[in-house]
Amino acid sequence: MEALPNRILVVEDSEHFLKFIRSMLGKRSDLQIVGEVTDGLGAVQKTEELQPDLVVLDIGLPSLNGIEVARRIRKLSQGCKILFVSQEFSEDIVREALGTGAHGYIVKTDAGSELLEGVDAVLGGRRFLGKRFAGNDFVGASNVLSGQDLHGRSRRQHRPNMEIASLHSVGFYSDDANLVDEVTDFIGAALDAGRTTIVVATESHRTSLLMRLVASGLDIGAAIEQRRYILLDAQEALSKFMLNGMPDTDLFLKLWGDLIATVTAATNEQARIAIYGECVHLLWEQGNQEAAIQLEKLGNALAKKYDVEILCGYCLGSVEGGMESHLFRAICAEHAPRSLHFPFIGP
Repeated sequence: MEALPNRILVVEDSEHFLKFIRSMLGKRSDLQIVGEVTDGLGAVQKTEELQPDLVVLDIGLPSLNGIEVARRIRKLSQGCKILFVSQEFSEDIVREALGTGAHGYIVKTDAGSELLEGVDAVLGGRRFLGKRFAGNDFVGASNVLSGQDLHGRSRRQHRPNMEIASLHSVGFYSDDANLVDEVTDFIGAALDAGRTTIVVATESHRTSLLMRLVASGLDIGAAIEQRRYILLDAQEALSKFMLNGMPDTDLFLKLWGDLIATVTAATNEQARIAIYGECVHLLWEQGNQEAAIQLEKLGNALAKKYDVEILCGYCLGSVEGGMESHLFRAICAEHAPRSLHFPFIGP
């Protein structure tokens, strides 16, 4: 007699990432998605109703954050296993998530290579941690985040010691609000650490980020005056190094080399510079995918040449139809340290 498939409830409020999870799990006949929920309270209700074998759970959810969802699920269904798949990578948050009794944790940008492995491990009764957490067993759980809302505008106050994870990172954001939330964290962490931050973005995003940073309590006026917070227009920056529809290596490196030298001289410090950029998004939005990939490669060259942290942002909700899977994979490949695999995240 053929074994019944494992029944999985997926809790995820990003439609793009939900489609990605659906496509990954759909490859396996032994895995069955029995429900999809986009908010925390709905997740608790659906778990009680469906009694799935596994809940694949995000943290930043409307109505109730994923950590509180996990606590309630564990009370309702002791046999139900929980695998967190979240964009959060702060060790405090991971420790708190696992402290609920969850069985695994994966960062979304690693899910392409780790999701199915994690699902198999957790369903098999084993604990699973993404490779980026190698060497940290997260023994014990703190209560510092208990009951707090990890979604939306107040997120920075819950992780004031967040570190910027790698030299060249990528962020895929479902909409403008999600982008502003996450990039505010990136910028705030850099400024809190005393790093000069350069933001190369559209006018609307520059304005939204500035307002959010001010609301978070940072003295942005002083940071601007001290040349620690520098704002550039993404389209104008593109015009300075694009030739015949493609980024020119010499112009790109000269532009950034001159800017970095100016910033270093102005601050009289050698601390790592943090850069958030949307030039690659504009190239993708314009349909120039080849140029976007080439610019990502130049970002790697810049990160190697200078002591900078780079976060490239793509707002998926601004382009009808989303991003093709082959482009996702190509973009993510340019951001991964060799020991990690950054997957396609999207439709």
